[in-house]
Amino acid sequence: MWCDERFDFQGTFLQCLAKHVPNIYSAEMDPLLEKQEEMVQAAILYPLECYLFGEDPDIFLEKLQQSGTSQLCGKVFKGGETTYSCRDCAVDPTCVLCIDCFQNSIHKNHRYKMHSSTGGGFCDCGDTEAWKAGPLCTKHELGSSSSPKENSECQLNEEIMEHSRRVFPSVIKYIVDMLIWEEEKELPPELTVREKVDSYYCVLFNDEHHSYDHVIYSLQRALGCELGEAQLHTTAIDKEGRRAVKAGHYASCQEAKEEIKRHSENVSQRPLHVEVLHADVMAHQKFALRLGSWLNKLMSYSSDFRQIFCQICLKEEAGSEKPCFISKLMLWDAKLHKGARKVLHELIFSSFFMEMEYKKLFAVEFVKYYKALQKEYISDDHDRVLSVTALSVQMFTVPTLARHLIEEQNVITTITETLLEVLPEYLDKNDKFNFQGYSQDKLNRVYAVIYDLRYVLVSKPTLWTDRLRERFLEGFVSFLRILTCMQGMEEIKRQIGQHIEVDHDWEAAIAIQMQLKNILLMFQEWCASDEELLLRAYRECHKAVMRCSTNGRSREKTMFHLCGHTLESRPYRVSADPVSIHLPLSRTLAGLHVRLSKTGAISRLHEFVSPEEFQVELLVEYPLRCLVLVAQVAAEMWRRNGLSLISQVFYYQDVKCREEMYDKDIIMLQIGASLMDPNQFLLLMLQRYELADAFKKIKPTKDQDLIKQYNILIEEMLQILIYVVGERYVPGISNVTKEDVIMREIIHLLCIEPMAHSAITKSLPENENNETGLENVIDKVATFKKPGVSGHGVYELKDECLKEFNMFFYHYTKTQHSKAEHTQKKRRKQENRDEALPPPPPPDFSPAFSNVVRILNCDVMMHVLRTLLQRAVELETHLWTEAMIQMVLHLLSLGLLEEKQQLQKSPEEEVSFDFYHKATRMGSSALNAVNVLMLLEKLKRVPQLEAQKDTVNWILQMFDMVKRLREKSSLTTVTAASTSEAAKGDESTQDKEKAERKRKAEAARLHRQKIMAQMSALQRNFIETHKLLYENTLEAQGKEDAIMEEESVSSAVDYSKIALGPKRGPSVAEKEVLTCILCQEEQEVKLESAAMVLSACVQKSTALTQNRSRILELSGDTVDPLFMHPDLPCGTHTGSCGHVMHAACWQKYFEAMQLNFRQRLHVEQIFDLENGEYLCPLCKSLCNTVIPIVPLQAQKINSEDAEAVAQILSLARWLEIVTVRISGYSVKNAKGEKQNLPAFANRGMGNSALEFHSILSFGVQSSAKYSSSIKEMLILFATTIYRVGLKVAPNEADSRIPMMTWSTCAFTIQCIENLLETEGKPLFGSLQNRQHSGLKALVQFAAAQRTTSPQVLIQKHLIRLLGVLLPNFKVEDTPSLLEVDMFHILVGAVLSFPSLYWEDAVDLQPSSISSAYNHLYLFHLATLAHITQIVISSATESSTACSPDNSEEAQSAQSFCREVCQYTSGCFSQDIPGWLVWDCVKKGIMPYLRCAALFFHYLLGVSPPEELLQDSEEGQFKALCSYLSLPTNLFLLFHEYWDTVNPLLQRWCADPMVLSCLKGKSIAIRYPRKRNHLIELPEDYSCLLNQASQFRCPRSSDDEQKHPVLCLFCGAMLCSQNTCCQELVNGEELGACTSHALQCGAGVCMFLKIRECKVVLIEGKTRGCLYPAPYLDEYGETDPGLKRGNPLHLCRERYRKLHLLWQQHCIIEEIARSQETNQIFFGFNWQLL
Repeated sequence: MWCDERFDFQGTFLQCLAKHVPNIYSAEMDPLLEKQEEMVQAAILYPLECYLFGEDPDIFLEKLQQSGTSQLCGKVFKGGETTYSCRDCAVDPTCVLCIDCFQNSIHKNHRYKMHSSTGGGFCDCGDTEAWKAGPLCTKHELGSSSSPKENSECQLNEEIMEHSRRVFPSVIKYIVDMLIWEEEKELPPELTVREKVDSYYCVLFNDEHHSYDHVIYSLQRALGCELGEAQLHTTAIDKEGRRAVKAGHYASCQEAKEEIKRHSENVSQRPLHVEVLHADVMAHQKFALRLGSWLNKLMSYSSDFRQIFCQICLKEEAGSEKPCFISKLMLWDAKLHKGARKVLHELIFSSFFMEMEYKKLFAVEFVKYYKALQKEYISDDHDRVLSVTALSVQMFTVPTLARHLIEEQNVITTITETLLEVLPEYLDKNDKFNFQGYSQDKLNRVYAVIYDLRYVLVSKPTLWTDRLRERFLEGFVSFLRILTCMQGMEEIKRQIGQHIEVDHDWEAAIAIQMQLKNILLMFQEWCASDEELLLRAYRECHKAVMRCSTNGRSREKTMFHLCGHTLESRPYRVSADPVSIHLPLSRTLAGLHVRLSKTGAISRLHEFVSPEEFQVELLVEYPLRCLVLVAQVAAEMWRRNGLSLISQVFYYQDVKCREEMYDKDIIMLQIGASLMDPNQFLLLMLQRYELADAFKKIKPTKDQDLIKQYNILIEEMLQILIYVVGERYVPGISNVTKEDVIMREIIHLLCIEPMAHSAITKSLPENENNETGLENVIDKVATFKKPGVSGHGVYELKDECLKEFNMFFYHYTKTQHSKAEHTQKKRRKQENRDEALPPPPPPDFSPAFSNVVRILNCDVMMHVLRTLLQRAVELETHLWTEAMIQMVLHLLSLGLLEEKQQLQKSPEEEVSFDFYHKATRMGSSALNAVNVLMLLEKLKRVPQLEAQKDTVNWILQMFDMVKRLREKSSLTTVTAASTSEAAKGDESTQDKEKAERKRKAEAARLHRQKIMAQMSALQRNFIETHKLLYENTLEAQGKEDAIMEEESVSSAVDYSKIALGPKRGPSVAEKEVLTCILCQEEQEVKLESAAMVLSACVQKSTALTQNRSRILELSGDTVDPLFMHPDLPCGTHTGSCGHVMHAACWQKYFEAMQLNFRQRLHVEQIFDLENGEYLCPLCKSLCNTVIPIVPLQAQKINSEDAEAVAQILSLARWLEIVTVRISGYSVKNAKGEKQNLPAFANRGMGNSALEFHSILSFGVQSSAKYSSSIKEMLILFATTIYRVGLKVAPNEADSRIPMMTWSTCAFTIQCIENLLETEGKPLFGSLQNRQHSGLKALVQFAAAQRTTSPQVLIQKHLIRLLGVLLPNFKVEDTPSLLEVDMFHILVGAVLSFPSLYWEDAVDLQPSSISSAYNHLYLFHLATLAHITQIVISSATESSTACSPDNSEEAQSAQSFCREVCQYTSGCFSQDIPGWLVWDCVKKGIMPYLRCAALFFHYLLGVSPPEELLQDSEEGQFKALCSYLSLPTNLFLLFHEYWDTVNPLLQRWCADPMVLSCLKGKSIAIRYPRKRNHLIELPEDYSCLLNQASQFRCPRSSDDEQKHPVLCLFCGAMLCSQNTCCQELVNGEELGACTSHALQCGAGVCMFLKIRECKVVLIEGKTRGCLYPAPYLDEYGETDPGLKRGNPLHLCRERYRKLHLLWQQHCIIEEIARSQETNQIFFGFNWQLL
C-alpha cells in the first residue's frame, strides 16, 4: 500500500486513517475491545509495520529481540509496587531497583530498604551515575558487555532507518495534533472524508475533586441509569480518565452535559468536567493513543528507533517561535486526560530516558518551560504522579545532568523564581509571607517545586568551574530572596486582657520550614565546599540579614547600668512588641559562620565584610528575641495567644526543625558571645529577658504569679547561658566530627532509658539522604538486647559512655531532662556512689569561638550567680527554685572545669581565665559581703537543697583542685611532701565520706528489713481474721492441690487407676465451693441447688480439618450432624475463660447490658447482643453463652458384685441383651406402623418379656434429679451449641440438639489433645486452669443434657450410632466404617446409652457396675472398629519404623491381616509384614486413645496413672492401655472376643466403600491424621513481596496494582479491598477475604497483607483487627506499612504464637480485645476486605 518510494507518505497515511478510524471506534458506549484491536491491527498497524521493516513484522521483531538487550532496565513502576534502594551504594535515596533487578544484584546482601512506589518512578538498574557500586544486575550485564562489533546485528540497516525517518514524523505529528485538538465538532480537513453525521458523545472526565460516590450519584440522577451502569462508568473514568456516558444527537448530549454539571454541583462545590465530542473526534483521539502505545513498543526494540524518535520530537520548525513536538505535549499535559498522560509519560520513559544524550536535551527543554509547567501543575487537579512535572526527579538527581543544568540553564534560579511566582497571594504589605487561610492542596503542590530544588542539590560538586560558581551564587542569591520573604514572617503580639478568638494558621509556615530544612543545609554544604564561594555567599547572606534588620531604627536608644557596666540599646520588649519565630536568614548566616570557622576561611572574612559593617549586636538581636519568646511561653505569659503559639514553639525545638531553627539560634548567640564584650552580652540578655530589675535590689511584691514568672524566666535564661558556654558539639564551634555529634545525641537519648532502634532514629535529625548516621556509631556506644516473643529489641548504653552524660543537654525536652536526671541519680545510688552529676569536660572551642568562655568569669555573671546563691542561703524561699540553684551550680562547674583544663595545658601566667579568682572575691566592700565560696559552704546547710549536697561537695573539691593548680605553679619551691600530704588529706576525707555513706546504707537496709517484718506480721494477722476473703483467691491453686493430695492418698491405699470395666478405680469427687465473680458470694455445687455457670464461647472451627478444599455448608438447615466425617472438616468448639457466676447473676448482668445497649444505639458495639454475645465481666473475653456446672456423681464399685457379674456378662451376652432391649423398644414404638427399623434376629421372641427387662438385672439406680435452674441452663447452653454450630435459628425442641451436644464435646476434646501434642505437653496436669474447668463442665454437661430431651429420641440416635459398629442395626443412611470419626461415635454412644434403661413408670439409670460394663464394651467395640479403619486405610504405607522384628504383636497383626484379606476377597494384600502393620496401628491409634482417656477422666473422675502426668513417649502407650483396660497388644482384643467380633469384621470388610478404597478407586483418610500448621513462610520478606508482584488477579485484566493478601491457613493468595473480587453470598456483597474465610476457617481466618506487612484477623462479616506480622528487622521490630523499609526476616517464635492463637481458638477473643482497646477501627468495613 505504501511501497512506492515517490509518493507522499503523510497524505496517504492520513487518508488511510480518515477512512478506517471512525469505523473501527464507532461504538464508544460499550466498546468491544478485542474486536477493535483486531481491526486496528489488520487495517492500519500491520501494513504500516510491513512498510517500515520491509518484511514480515513478527519475524523482524523476533530477530531484533534476539540481537541485544539494553543496558538500562527502564521499568516504570506502578502504584504500590515494591522498590528497593541500597543504603550502601545508592548515590541518593531516589535511586531504586525493581524487584527483578534487585533479586539479581549484589545489593541483595547489603543494607537495603524496601518501599512501596507511589507510581511513575523508573528502575535505575544500569545507570552508572546512580550507584557507587554494582550498577548492573546480572540480567543487564549482558546488554552492556557485548562490544559494539557484536552489537552490529541490532544496528538497523539504512533502508529501515530511512523508512523510519519518513514514518515517524507523520505518526508523531498525527498523535500531537489529535491530543491537543480543541475543536469539539470538527476534525482537521485532511482527516475529514465522509459527510458529517450528527453523532455525538457526552464525555465525562476524571478529576481528583469528586469522589466515586459523587460521580455515581450525579450519573444516576442526570442520566437515570442503573446503579451498576453508573458504577461501570465511574470505574472506567477513574482508570482511563474519560468515558462516553451518552451517545446521540448534539442536542441530547448537550442536555445531558448540563444535567450532569447541575447535579454534580449540588454534591460538591465544583461541577464535573463534561464535554460533548463528535464521534469522529473521539475516534481519532482514541486511535492517537493506540499509536502512542505502538511507538512505545517499538522503542523497546532498538536504540536507533529511539534516537530517530527523539530527534523528530526535539526538532523545532525553522524560523518559527513554536515549541517542538515534545514541548507542545508537555505544555498541554495538564489539559490531557489521565489515559493520554499515561501513554505520553510512558513514551518519554521508553525513548528519552533510555538514551543519555537525549535525556540531557529533554532536560534542557523541560527547564526551558519549567515555570509554565509548574504553574499548570499547581492549578491542575490531578495527582502529582499523573503530571509531567513528576519527571523532574529522573533528571535533576543525575549529578552530571544537574551540574549541566545549573551551568547552562541556571536551573536553581529558575526553580527559586518559580517558587516566588506561585506564592504571590501569600505576601503581605511588607513583602513577608503570611499563610493565613491558605489552601492545603495548593501548598502540597508548591512543595513539589521545593522538592525539585532538593533534587538538584542532592550531590555536591567535587570540581568547581568559574561558570558553575557564578551560576550557583546567582541561584543562592535568588534563594535568599525567598528567605527574605520568610525572615520575620507571621509576627505575633502578646495578647493582654482577653484570649484570642481564632487560632492562627501556623501549620503552613512550619511545614515550609520543614521542607526547606534540608535544602538550607545543602546550600550551606555546597558553599562550604569552596572557600571563595563560601566567603562570597556569606557576604550576600549578611547583606540580606542587615537589610531585614535595619528597618526598626526609629526609636531612641536607652541606657542600662549594672555592676559598673553600661549597655546602650534600642528599647524593645518581647512581651509587648511584635516577634516572629521564623528567621531563616539569620540562621543560614549562623550556619555559614560555623563553616567559615571550620574551614579556617574566617581569617579572610574582614576582606569581604568590614568590621564596621558587621554589627554583631544586630545579628544576635533576632535569634535572642526568639529564645526569649520560648522562655516567656514556658512562663505562661502568652497563654492567651492560644494553641498555635505552643505548637510553633514545640516544632521550633523538635527534631524535625531544630537544626535550622533552635540550634542555629544558640549558635548565633555563641557568635555574639565570641565577638561582643562579655558584660555587654550578658546585659543584653538580661534586658531582653526583661530581668534587668530582678538582679537589682528586689522590691518586695506579694504577687505570686509575677514571682513565679520571674523565676521561670531566670531559669530559662540560665539554661541558655549554660548552652551558650557548654554546647560545643558542632563541627566548627569546636574540633568535633559529625560522628561525635551523633554519638553524643545517642548517649543522651539512652541515658533516659533503653530505646528501640526506630525510636532512636526518630529522635535524630535526618540528612538530605534521609540518613541519620546512626548505624555507623551505635555499636560504639550501646549494646543491643534481643526481644522476646512480643515487644521489640532495645539498645542499652555501654557503661563507659555514662561519664559523657550532661544533665543540661540542649536537646532534652523538660520531661526528658527530669527523666534522665532521675535515671542517672538512681543508677549512681544503686552503685553506692554520690549523686553529683557534674558536666563532662567539654571539648575546646575552636579559635573563632574561644572568647565565649569569658562570659563565665565576667562581672555581670558573678553578680548573677552570687545574687541567686545569696537568695537561697537567706531562705527567701519564694525568690528562688531548686532548678535555678542547680543551674547556678552547673555554671560554676563549667567555669572551674574550663580553668582547670586551661591550667593543665599551659603555664599559669598565660592563663587569663581567672574564674577562681573572681569567685573567691568579695561581692562588695560592705562588711557583710560574701564570696561564692562562702555561699557554697552555707548552701550545704539549706534543708530544701539536700539533694544538691553532693554537687556542692564536688564543686568545693574542684575549687580546691584549681587553687592547688594555681599555687603549684607559683610555689614550685614548696617540697613535694606537702602536696602528697594534701593529697592524702584529700583522700582521707574521701575515704571518710565513703565509710559514712556505707554506714548510712547499712542502717537503711536494717531499717527496711525491720519494717518488712512488721508488715508481713500484720498481713498474716489480717489474713487470719479475714479468712473467708482469702479462700477464694487461693482456691484455684487449692483445687489443684486437693486433687494432687487425694491422688497421693489413694496411691498409698493402691486403688487401681483404671477407668473402665469391673476394676474401675473410685472417682475422686471433691466438694466444690465456687465464688461468683459478680456477687462475690460462694456456694457449693450440688444437683439440687441453684445453678452456677461458666462463661463460654462456642464457635465453628476448621482447626483440625484434613481437607481444606471441601466446600462447607453455610447454613445447616438440612445437615445431619450425628456422624462426623473422619476429615473433621468443620466442628463446633466450646472454650471457656473459666470464670464462674450464679446463673441468676449472669442473667441480670446480660439484661442490664441489653438495656444499656438499647439506650446507646448510635455506638457501634463490639459484640452482637442479638446472638447472645457479651464480654466476660472479669477478663473481658468475648463469650456467647454459659456452661452450667454439673457436679460429678461419685461412684464406687463393690468388688464382690463386680466379680459375680463378670462371670455372667460376656461381650456376647451383653450384645444379646442390648439387641433384645432395642428391638423391644422398636416394637413398642412402632405400634403397628412399619417403620424404617433394623431387621432384628427373630429368635427368643417368645421369651421376650423376660429378655426385654433383663438389661435392668445387672444393677440400676434412680436417675439424678436436677434443680429447675440447672435444667433451664442445660437447655439454654444446648440450644446455643445447636444455633452456633449449625448456623440456624434457635429451637429448643429440635431433634438435633443432643447430637450437637455430643459433637461439640468430642470435637473440643480432640482440639485439646491436638494442642497438647503440638506443644509437647503431657496429657494430664498441663492444661491451663481455664481449659481444665471448661472441659470438666462441658463433659458433665454433655452427660446431663440427655435428661432434658425425650428418651425415645435419644434411643433413636443411639441405634443409628450403634449401626456403624453392629451391622445388624444398620439402616439405609448408616455410613460406612471409613466415613465416620470413631471418637465422635464413642462419645455419642457412651452418653446416649443410659436411655436404654428408661421405663415408662420409673426414671432409672444404670448403676456403677452396669455403666462400667457398658462403657467397657462400647469402648472396646469402637476400638476394634478403629483398628480395622487404620489397617484398611493406612497400613499399606511403607513406614519409617525401626528394623523388622518378630514380636508377639507383629505375629497377631499378621494373622489379623490374613483374616481381613480373606473377608475382602483378596483386595487387601496380606504380604504386608506384620511389624509394619503393628507400627501403623500403634502410631495411628494414639490420638484416639489420648482423646478417650481425657473423655473418661472428665466423665468419671478416675485419676490417671502417673506416666500420663509426664511428658514421655515411651510409657505413654502402656499407661493409656492400662487406664482404658486394653491389652498392650491391641490385636489380642480380636482374639479375646473372636466369636462375637468375627461376624462383625466380616460385615465391616464387605462394605462397598471399603472395597472401593482398597482397590484404589476412592481415597480414605490416613491415621494418625496430620497436625495442622500455618503455612510455611519464607525466611526473607522480599521473597513474599516477589510473589505478590507476580500475583495477577484472576478476575481483572488491567495491570493496576492490587492488594494481595495471603491466607495463613491454606496459602491462597487473594485480591483484597477491590471491587473485582467481591462475591455475593446470600445476597450480601462480601470482599475476597471475608468470603474466603467463610470456607477456609468457617468465618474465622488469618491473613497477611503482603504490601503492608500486617496480619489481619477476621471473624464473620463484621469484625476484624490488625495484628503485628511475624517478620522483624535486625533490630527486633516489626514494620507495619513498610514505613522504615529495613530488610525483614521471619521470627519463628512470633509465628508460633500466631499458630497457637489459632489452635487455641483465641482469634475471636483477640479481635474483641483489640476492638475494645482501639475503637477507632469501627469506620472500617470488614466485610469488603
